[in-house]
Formats: sequence, structure tokens, C-alpha cells
Amino acid sequence: MSAAPRPPGLCPSASLHEIRAAKKEATQRLLGATMGLSDEEWQAPSRLAGWTRAHIATHLARNAEAFEAVTKAVVAHLAVPPLYPSDDIRDRDIERGSERTGLQLQIDLDTTAGSLNTAFDALDDMTPGTVVSLTHDIRVDVTDLPALRLAEIALHHVDLDLGMTVDDLPDVVARTLLEWVCFRLRDRPEVPAMRIVSDSGLTDRIGGVGFATTIHGPDGALAGWLSGRGGTERIAGADQLAVPMLI
Repeated sequence: MSAAPRPPGLCPSASLHEIRAAKKEATQRLLGATMGLSDEEWQAPSRLAGWTRAHIATHLARNAEAFEAVTKAVVAHLAVPPLYPSDDIRDRDIERGSERTGLQLQIDLDTTAGSLNTAFDALDDMTPGTVVSLTHDIRVDVTDLPALRLAEIALHHVDLDLGMTVDDLPDVVARTLLEWVCFRLRDRPEVPAMRIVSDSGLTDRIGGVGFATTIHGPDGALAGWLSGRGGTERIAGADQLAVPMLI
């Protein structure tokens, strides 16, 4: 943890208050959508290759715990832990957690989301300027953590394959998700160089070096395509390009 100017790239356009309200609503929508699932439906494939809905639920719960640990460490002026001890431990925990019953999964989702929301209360009066390293290549201001969590909820609600699509996302959610996806893809050499221009006014340059193809469209459609979860039907300029799946 170190005090520094906010890193370029994420800086959500919505206020922290708007993002936290949107995150709460998005969480409730997801919990409502999963509440009636049977054990068999939880174990059905999701839109993520190799993952069931139970894998996604476990990932979201462990992600909530990880964000809570980071937040509490910052507030207590302690060393900030990485989001996960290692990729192997993260994957093992998700695999084991996916074997639970639907009721256990639902309780885990609900309780970890509620605990994280309470931890985020401490960020409301915090001045931006404390940068945290979540992984070796992801550094953000601590006050942006609710935006990251909102993006996780939105993206993985779509992955659950329960009727939610990127086109159904509310405006604040779609814009925040697009900002996060662009942040994740910035300076990635394996991603084609692109200039992203959204209908809501976002402009960003992502991908590797070279001529940047201009891609234009609605926030949700752009976020869906750039994250590997949507086609090019509603966006212009992307027909000949390919992007990786973000998890």
C-alpha cells in the first residue's frame, strides 16, 4: 500500500455513491435470480467454459471476502494482502466450493456480499490517493474497489445464463463495466490495438502497439464483446478482430 495519485485508466465516471447504490441493486438482482435454483440447476454449465453456476457463485463469494480483506487492511493501516494467496489456491477453493448444495451456495453469496457492503462503508469518507496492488498487474485506488465489485457482479450475472445479458444492464452498471474492461485490456500486447468510443461518451485506447482501430457502440455491447461475452451485432468496426475471454 502506498499513497499516490489515482492511477490512470479506471477512475469511474460515476460517483462512489452512485456505484455503491448500483452495486447493491445488482447484487440483489443476482441473489433474486439464483434464489429458486435447484441443486441440479446450480451444477449445470454456465457460459464460462468448464465452470458450472456453482463455480461462479463460489468465485463471487471468495472475491467478496478478498475485497473485504483488502478494504479492512487499508482502513487499519496494515499491509494489504493480495486478492488471493496464489492462483492454485484460488482455483482449488473454487473447485471445492462448487461441490456444495444450492442452499450453501446461496447463503455464502448472501452473507459475503452483505459483509463486504458493510466493509465498504469505511470508504465513503476516504479521500482518493491510496493505491493498492491487487495482483502483479492490477493497481487501483482503494476507493475504486466498489466499482470493481460492481463489474464482477454484472459480468458474472451474465455468465450464470439465467436470462441476464449485457444489453439488460442499467446505464451506470454498463458504463462502469466498460471502464473496468478497458482498464483490464490496456497495454495488453495480445489484444488488438483499439480506440473505444461508446455512445455514452467514453473514449479509451486499449491493446498493443500499432494503428488503433476505432470501435463504436453502446456501453453494454462494447463491454460484452471486449470481455468475450457478446457479438458484434450492435457495435461498429470490430468484425475482423478477436479478443480474449476475461474472468
